[in-house]
Amino acid sequence: MAPQYLFPLFFVVIFFFHWRIISAQSPAVAPAPSGTNVTAVLEKAGQFTTLIKLLKSTKTADQINTQLSTSNQGITIFAPTDNAFASLKAGTLNSISEQQKLQLLQFHILPSYYTTSQFQTASNPLHTQAGNSDDGQFPLNVTTSGTQVNITTGVVTASVANTIFTDNQLAVYQVDQVLLPLAIFGSPAPAPAPAAKTSVKGSDAPSAGSSSNDSPVDASAAIGLKHQTMKAVSMALTMLAAFLL
Repeated sequence: MAPQYLFPLFFVVIFFFHWRIISAQSPAVAPAPSGTNVTAVLEKAGQFTTLIKLLKSTKTADQINTQLSTSNQGITIFAPTDNAFASLKAGTLNSISEQQKLQLLQFHILPSYYTTSQFQTASNPLHTQAGNSDDGQFPLNVTTSGTQVNITTGVVTASVANTIFTDNQLAVYQVDQVLLPLAIFGSPAPAPAPAAKTSVKGSDAPSAGSSSNDSPVDASAAIGLKHQTMKAVSMALTMLAAFLL
């Protein structure tokens, strides 16, 4: 008969092997997914070198990554290609201030996640991170025709050429032109035309019967005629008085 002290040891061994079997069957816990990096997405897609440089120099990339990790609303980005930037008029980016460059980039960012189908029912103008579009400074309007999405800014009209990335939190769409906001690149309002000088034509000249516009010559003639009339009346009265006497 086995010693009594072997029974507790037996149960310990059984428990150990049972725990090993359960642990082996349990699935491993997957590591938490890392946050999406917008510049990494663009670098992988290629042809966005200029956009990436601007995102980094203005710290916009850091703001986007932070918002993606802290907000549930998502972000939509319209990404112009290097060819789109190259088609701008020479010196366009150098002619604006650093603040305007930041606004230019923010104008390409919507603070909500949009699928291409959601653009069909979106209310214009869309709000961007550049500012309030209701005041007419940063209007961004989208129109759709089937699966085609067009974007108008009041300065340019662009088209969505391709979906670069989407994960239900971040949507990046390739556009064929840089979206130039009206507040920065809009033409200034034309200066009002000077008031035209009007000249009095012959037909518009005052009539001769208008007493308020009589010329000095007409007034002198009237005075002379009155004097002659009075003189004639005086002579007639003198002659009548002599006849009666």
